[in-house]
Amino acid sequence: MEALQMPHFGWWSILPPLIAIILALITKEVLSSLIIGILAGALIYSHGNPITTLVNTFTIMGDKIGGNANILIFLGLLGAIVVLVTRAGGSAAYGQWAIHHIKTRRGASLATAALGCLIFIDDYFNCLTVGTVMRPVTDEHRISRAKLSYLLDATAAPICIIAPVSSWGASVATYISDATGGNGMTTFVKIIPYNLYALATILMIVIICTTRINFGPMARFEKNAIEKGDLFSSDDTISGAEVQKGNSKGKVIDLVIPILALIVFTVLAMVYTGGGFTGEASFTESFGNCDSSLSLVLGSFCALIVTFLLFIPRKVLNFTEFMGGITEGIKSMVPSFTILILAWTIGGVCSSDYLNTGGFIGNMVNDSSFPVFILPAIIFLVAAFLGFATGTSWGTMALLIPIGAAICTPSNTAHLLFPVLGGILAGAVYGDHISPISDTTILSSTGAGCNHIDHVSTQLVYASIVTACAFVGYLVMGVLNSPYIPLLITFVLLIATLFVCDKIGKKKYPIDYSSVK
Repeated sequence: MEALQMPHFGWWSILPPLIAIILALITKEVLSSLIIGILAGALIYSHGNPITTLVNTFTIMGDKIGGNANILIFLGLLGAIVVLVTRAGGSAAYGQWAIHHIKTRRGASLATAALGCLIFIDDYFNCLTVGTVMRPVTDEHRISRAKLSYLLDATAAPICIIAPVSSWGASVATYISDATGGNGMTTFVKIIPYNLYALATILMIVIICTTRINFGPMARFEKNAIEKGDLFSSDDTISGAEVQKGNSKGKVIDLVIPILALIVFTVLAMVYTGGGFTGEASFTESFGNCDSSLSLVLGSFCALIVTFLLFIPRKVLNFTEFMGGITEGIKSMVPSFTILILAWTIGGVCSSDYLNTGGFIGNMVNDSSFPVFILPAIIFLVAAFLGFATGTSWGTMALLIPIGAAICTPSNTAHLLFPVLGGILAGAVYGDHISPISDTTILSSTGAGCNHIDHVSTQLVYASIVTACAFVGYLVMGVLNSPYIPLLITFVLLIATLFVCDKIGKKKYPIDYSSVK
């Protein structure tokens, strides 16, 4: 409520995020859009003085970088772990294990999805690594490259967005913390059940992997793969980018142990920073009191030490290779650093200390007779459209989370904070999921060795069915203000819709499974 009572710049206060959103839609490029939005906001706050504009811009940026330095350190350490695990051959070892132990199409699909879920710490690492590792396995069992692309994409962002110990969790927690003033990580964990799209996508993956349901353009690709051995169904095929296969000495434990160490040590660090080890708080209370960004740094650093002790004595990597991997990993996170810093900065420009955009929007909602129960569903669609148009879920969340939090500041909408934030995260992931210019969509088709447009066209139908069901769930959620019944409704609708679509698909593309197990 404090933001509502502070002075703001009226309609001028919404201009910076509006400029950023419109430019992102026009240019399909979020970085330049955010930069122009930041400068516009600083210019408004500085009353048109260009010198003061620059001073305020870099003052805000410096404050945000300083206040979120631990997040940047965590992302750098995370990038280092990702590169080291790849160089050590842990991912390749999993692929070799899978080739020898998986005997059916169902097993190959489930193993691909399982590895995608296991590598939840970063979506880039997921797409390229899982695709390269599992391609020989899925090719052996005649799984089309379009289906492999879908499995990669559906276990990338939708898994990362509900994983607190990930680059996504860390970033979203900072967006939420800046927008609400509370513990961002605690709120992030609480809104996981409100992310209907991500949770329904996981259910869909399980159904697709364990049944023979195929429909839409995907059915044609699967029919040709199963009956003809044609994995592409397109004259325009690509081999896919190869990620570094790593050392031949690598084993499956070289993938599993670093990831488990990251999870375990981060959880322990959260308990430590939350006072769980000193008796200041109980084990569960410590998570709410913890310093999440510091905990992520401590956890990732300890995981890096475990990785060092796992690789160096066994000579999987030598010391020079290990240190070089750290440098390469940090470099790989520069794009993430950039968008995060810009997102933090435009959030600072719009904060109550400057333009107070949230206070202005909150007052508008507070004074209107808007039917508030449809807010979660509407903002879900807005986030989906913006994510699709810009190709970035991170940029979408950075732009909309402050607005969503401001909308839920007045007393008549405060109860919808979690549904609205959940709708933003869900819509952003869906929009990114189906966007042909999304980096994760491109990496999924590349990692699977699939024609990019084939991947987009087949995934669009699958993802949009999940979204339609989730939209109904958000309408119900706005009335009930609880995630569980809407989630159940979403699941039931999804299951029913999939079986109806399967019947339609079988009529158009009947598939003979006699040649595969």
